[in-house]
Amino acid sequence: MADFLTSSPAMQEGEGPSITDPIFNRLLKERIIWLGDEVKDDNANVICAQMLMLAAEDPKRDIWLYINSPGGSITAGMAVYDTMQLIAPDVATVGLGMCASMGQFLLSSGTKGKRFLTSHARVLMHQPSGGIGGTATDVRINAELIMDMKKTMAELTAEQTGHTVEEIYRDNEYDHWFTAQEALEYGFIDKLVTTPDTMSADKAGKEGE
Repeated sequence: MADFLTSSPAMQEGEGPSITDPIFNRLLKERIIWLGDEVKDDNANVICAQMLMLAAEDPKRDIWLYINSPGGSITAGMAVYDTMQLIAPDVATVGLGMCASMGQFLLSSGTKGKRFLTSHARVLMHQPSGGIGGTATDVRINAELIMDMKKTMAELTAEQTGHTVEEIYRDNEYDHWFTAQEALEYGFIDKLVTTPDTMSADKAGKEGE
């Protein structure tokens, strides 16, 4: 069942570094978590574990989630979302490159006031989709599940952006791409990253509390 619970078409496995490589472990020491791939069970599990570990180390310091993702599994993404809501530290999100589908949802799920996007990044919002097969009963059950997830994500996105659920349904009916400025105006993010000081002020302010 998890195979079709995707918010974007399946992507080929990349040849790039693993989320557990030393460079990402070094970033983790700075409380930076990196999502640079399709959202899947394996990297979502690692991200959830990293958040829980950082929250236990210091519940008052922000965690920074950097996102460059084409989307992926809704169930895996919702595990990350739920973890973000459960831990004590604020989770600041920083989008760069592409934040599509579930990538967009996680970008918008950061602590309000601490959601950032680089100036040349692009954001894609659309409704959940996926292939459905099997018996007529399987098709019906799976279709109902997709519709339920569509409703849940629309309600959460409305809360994150300040739009009504009806507006979200209207705007995510088809692929809807946003420039960085348009993403800011829509409410996906709070600030555009134009200089190194854009985020450093937030980091310094939090650490000084």
